[in-house]
Amino acid sequence: MRYWHGHGHYVGGWGVGLMAFGTLMFLVIVVLLAVALFRYVARSRQPIPPGRAAPGAGGAGVGGPHGWGPVGQGGQGGQGVSPEQLLAERFARGEIDAEEYRHRLDTLRSANGPGGD
Repeated sequence: MRYWHGHGHYVGGWGVGLMAFGTLMFLVIVVLLAVALFRYVARSRQPIPPGRAAPGAGGAGVGGPHGWGPVGQGGQGGQGVSPEQLLAERFARGEIDAEEYRHRLDTLRSANGPGGD
């Protein structure tokens, strides 16, 4: 079976299959590029919280890349941000709910400190 294509040229079954495959691959690449561009733009529009280093600025900022790691010497994180301030920032961003915020704040303020029973 042959398909008519253009001015006297015939495209066989393999030709149609390869054209369909090529078109599909082209569309997949276009969609992946669009998703990557959308994610890049969305990520670059997020404000950098105070006291954190920008990506590629030679450090991950206070408390590691996600703000979950150790804070630093004496609980001051190198830039003068207290653990209570970091906790308040996480609560303000919606990373933790009010109950978890109060529990962690009570733990920070307790005489035993975190982990002390």
